[in-house]
Amino acid sequence: MLLIDATMAAAAYCSAVICRFGYAVWRKEWLSLQSLEAGGIFIGVALFSSYLMEVYTLDRRCRRWEIFVNCLEAAGTAFFLQFVVYYLASSSVMGRGVLLLTVAFFFVYQFFWHAFSVFAVRAPHFCQRVLIIGTGKLARQLGELVASGDGQYTLTGYLECSDEKEPTDPPLPPELMVTREADLLTTVRKSGAGIMVVALSERRGVLPLQEMMHCKLEGIKVLDAPTFYEMVQEKLMLEEITPGWIIFSAGFHRSSLSKVYKRGIDMVLSLIGLLLAAPLFPLVALAIKLDSPGPLFFKQVRVGSGETLFVLYKFRSMTVDAERNGAVWAVQNDVRVTRVGRFLRAYRVDEIPQLYNVLRGDMSFIGPRPERPEFVESLKKEIYYYSKRHTVKPGLTGWAQVRYPYGATFEDAVEKLRFDLYYIKNLSFLLDSQIIFETMKVVLFGRGGR
Repeated sequence: MLLIDATMAAAAYCSAVICRFGYAVWRKEWLSLQSLEAGGIFIGVALFSSYLMEVYTLDRRCRRWEIFVNCLEAAGTAFFLQFVVYYLASSSVMGRGVLLLTVAFFFVYQFFWHAFSVFAVRAPHFCQRVLIIGTGKLARQLGELVASGDGQYTLTGYLECSDEKEPTDPPLPPELMVTREADLLTTVRKSGAGIMVVALSERRGVLPLQEMMHCKLEGIKVLDAPTFYEMVQEKLMLEEITPGWIIFSAGFHRSSLSKVYKRGIDMVLSLIGLLLAAPLFPLVALAIKLDSPGPLFFKQVRVGSGETLFVLYKFRSMTVDAERNGAVWAVQNDVRVTRVGRFLRAYRVDEIPQLYNVLRGDMSFIGPRPERPEFVESLKKEIYYYSKRHTVKPGLTGWAQVRYPYGATFEDAVEKLRFDLYYIKNLSFLLDSQIIFETMKVVLFGRGGR
């Protein structure tokens, strides 16, 4: 998607130059260093704007007018950002007439391409067909997950195991049941499924292992319920994973090189962030002091890697006596938050001092959010895998923060843990990069979790 959009942006720039100056000028000058530099900058700006405006996260079942609006917003953002680039590097940008035409052409090209691609992927042969082995509660949960998805997967039906011990009450609709053929491979191929998901709470003595192995060797993807859930939801199914699943699954591995690169990036980003934010400090300090009495900074003990304790720093966004009755969960629209504090929290300005924690090594730039020791102790008693989130350094931002809305209840802690463990399992440079870009959207539009 990104590659084709980059091609569309390059085509838009070429089309604009030809339209403005003619084919002869384009053919003579389009390979000049300045022209290539200007085109390259526009491609980067166009892709970044499209990412900000959610062009790449549209549901497969969205309508054309939604694609039109998102592409129009992306074009408008690209136009604005190009003017920002103009003031930063005026020698490397195109003229205003060419810029206007380039943005217009890119909008048209991108809209028609995305409208076509969404229409194309709705075709049945583009969907991954899933056959669920089992008819119990877990199987139905996965079936509902597939049915409520974005159309990437489609359910071919449920296949009941003859020795299945789970109750199937109420019975599934007959049209969703797949008839067992002479052997499992024939059954799967007749259903048209490419993925077979084993959704049985008790598998011992129930699964036809030889037939399932034959299916896998013949190219059918065979997955257990937690792995399929992770693949679709990008979080972990805490209720179904076991210590054995964690031990033998791919992931949960961090090499020495990854630790070194992560620490290096943390130091560079925290230093850059502190230097860029330094001019804002006097303004933030003045606003906090004028709004309410009390200290400028808020200090609180949090739990870090290996469950070691450290002092976390933030700009104060609550009244001084916010916790006079003891530690309590913060809630959305918390009455303890000051007027200035609401603004600081909405745009994450209150968290800038945590860059000092990152520089010190208490935190990482990306990781699970650090929690208070009082809450950690109670959550560890209630949630079996909760302590596993402390195997990495806590972060200024993280997968749970960009994927899950604000929440401060036990249920929210469970949901965030699903995302935190997914991050720990799949930790990589690409995932970190995605989180950074998602965080930029959160900061720019003042939304997301904390």
